[in-house]
Amino acid sequence: MKTDKLSPVKSSERFIILDALRGFALLGIAMANFPEFSLYTFMSAKDTAALPLSGADRLLRYLLYFFVDGKFYTIFSLLFGIGFSIIVENITRKGGNALSVFYRRMIVLALIGIVHLMFIWSGDILLLYALLGMLLPPLRKLSNRSLLTGAFVLLFIPVVVDFLCEITQTRLSEPAVLMQQIYCARFGITDQNFAYWLHDAQSYEEVFQFLIQGAWVRMQEFIDGNRYFKVLGLFLIGFYIGSQHLYARLEEKRRWLKKVFRSGLAVGLPVSILYAYSAMNNHPWGMTVHSVFYLAGVYPLAFTYVSGICLFFIKHSHSSVFRWFTAPGRMALTNYIGQSVAGMFIFYGIGLGLGSEVSLLVTELIVMVLYIVLQLFSSLWFVLFRFGPLEWIWRILTYGHWIGCRKQNRV
Repeated sequence: MKTDKLSPVKSSERFIILDALRGFALLGIAMANFPEFSLYTFMSAKDTAALPLSGADRLLRYLLYFFVDGKFYTIFSLLFGIGFSIIVENITRKGGNALSVFYRRMIVLALIGIVHLMFIWSGDILLLYALLGMLLPPLRKLSNRSLLTGAFVLLFIPVVVDFLCEITQTRLSEPAVLMQQIYCARFGITDQNFAYWLHDAQSYEEVFQFLIQGAWVRMQEFIDGNRYFKVLGLFLIGFYIGSQHLYARLEEKRRWLKKVFRSGLAVGLPVSILYAYSAMNNHPWGMTVHSVFYLAGVYPLAFTYVSGICLFFIKHSHSSVFRWFTAPGRMALTNYIGQSVAGMFIFYGIGLGLGSEVSLLVTELIVMVLYIVLQLFSSLWFVLFRFGPLEWIWRILTYGHWIGCRKQNRV
């Protein structure tokens, strides 16, 4: 009997690779975010040079730009697009209204993102994901060719925007910058105390004041980085991958994965060297060139990570490496928010107050320890429960009725 080549394989295998990729992405996202949590990113060159291990920190910072910056949110964005395709397919198969469920899911995610952005950490990405995710349903019926063409156009647009802004001396984020300055002036946040405000904070009110201006900084970052074009383009690629069930046909697609791995490595690795140099040296060739480096360096290297992990999975699907990353990946929302709460406690004055006192190297070691803790927590949680804590709440609010979380005991 001939089997439809688009039919997914067993769901257990399908979700192992996707959850493992989410778990891997969570680690990289924490590595990228925690230099800001530790306030290292905000400190002056003079102050960072005074920290222990400052020489190693400069090399590590370069390596983070090289191997980490942009790559892991790229993976997360691809997975979001894949997730959209799975949700639509599963709900449609069960006879439900897939789009209404998806829109409710995005509304709840947007609310979670707003809470995260305004009350925990101003580096939130969830709100942007939710808002852009709402644009996906109208695009779901595009042909494969149109999906991939649209994705490439969206990923290339930032180069064009940066070029136009550079030649016209225009800064699109100027309104957000002005609003941030207004709130900084209102709360007394200055260039001199900016890097130490959260370290010196003795109350949550002071933290909240910093988060308010930080929300405007985040908007500025999205505008200056053309993040909305990038994320939506990656969503479309992820939706293409999901609609074709490529994640469930890894053995069949082995040759294609090898091609993606080799070409991504051949292009992404050398260009990422230039991207890291440009980022470390305040874009000496201009933002347009830096944007080209991002396009030709960050995405190919991220695709190399994904294809490499998939190729390893084909040969070693039962490896403990995948079990290690799968548990955090199954509760990615909980762990993403959990990383932020832990960052507040470890580095801000309302907690341990280590911010602006530890080197970049120590910061990344803290990330590794924290990830191990979250991995153990996730593994233990799934012994008793079916969903992560926030995933459970997200599901209840999406469907509008009680859903049991605890696993049923089997005799």
